[in-house]
Amino acid sequence: MAREQKAKAKTEQAKGKVKGTVGRATDDEGLAAEGQAKKSKGNVREAKEKIKDTFRR
Repeated sequence: MAREQKAKAKTEQAKGKVKGTVGRATDDEGLAAEGQAKKSKGNVREAKEKIKDTFRR
C-alpha cells in the first residue's frame, strides 16, 4: 500500500509540474494554477507517506 501511495504522489507531482509549465508557456493562468495545486497535493501526499514510514520503524 505504501509503495502505491508513494507512486501516486510522484505521479501527481509530475502531472502538476507539466500542467504548470504548459500553463505558463501558453499564458493560461488557470492551467498554471491547476498544475501548481496538483503538484502541491502530490507533495502533501508524499510528506504523509514519509511520516507514516517514520512511525513504522
